[in-house]
Amino acid sequence: MVGEGVLHVALGEPAVGSVLVIGRRSCDVHHLKLTELVRDDFFDYADVEDRLRGYDACFFCLGVSSIGMNEKDYTRVTYDLTMAAARVLSRLNPGMTFCYVSGAGTDGTEKGRSMWARVKGKTENDLAKLPFKASYAFRPGFIKPIKGLRHAFTFARILGAAYPAWKTLFPRYVCTLEDLGLAMVQVAREGSPAPIVECEDIARLAARRRERQIGDSETR
Repeated sequence: MVGEGVLHVALGEPAVGSVLVIGRRSCDVHHLKLTELVRDDFFDYADVEDRLRGYDACFFCLGVSSIGMNEKDYTRVTYDLTMAAARVLSRLNPGMTFCYVSGAGTDGTEKGRSMWARVKGKTENDLAKLPFKASYAFRPGFIKPIKGLRHAFTFARILGAAYPAWKTLFPRYVCTLEDLGLAMVQVAREGSPAPIVECEDIARLAARRRERQIGDSETR
């Protein structure tokens, strides 16, 4: 759901010149800006390095729920998978901004009782050590989906109807998928003061991106 939403925003963003989607299957989206790389192996990119050069940003949206998983398996599909891609990208594109979709409640100390939060925290911390231009960890809680997405979770659609109430009551733990995508574009373009981007920061960055879009339109 997150990947589809961020792609939707990126393709509609005038500041984005081209998009490469890497996935297990086609995203079934057709756009002049879009190129796809479909593959099964997300731990080794040696055979496609030539296709990964020349990009300014990576919006890393892969992830799974930890429900029913042990720490070893969750670490492999969360930490190992993310770092495999990030290490290659940081070597090929040192000027890249890496935007990682983490989660609210992530444990940056790596010492808490929650397994998933420790693994996410280690992922955030080790991404920050790579030689990117910048690395940002986005920590959304509940995400209101964009209308019309094919891969939005049913519960997200249902709860999204009450989003104004959630936003009023729990502003630190909710955001919209559109805001998340716009915030990623904004930090890729202009950066952000802190490497950890919480829900309130996402809203602020998205608002800033909308201001920039208006300014760009007026200039044109």
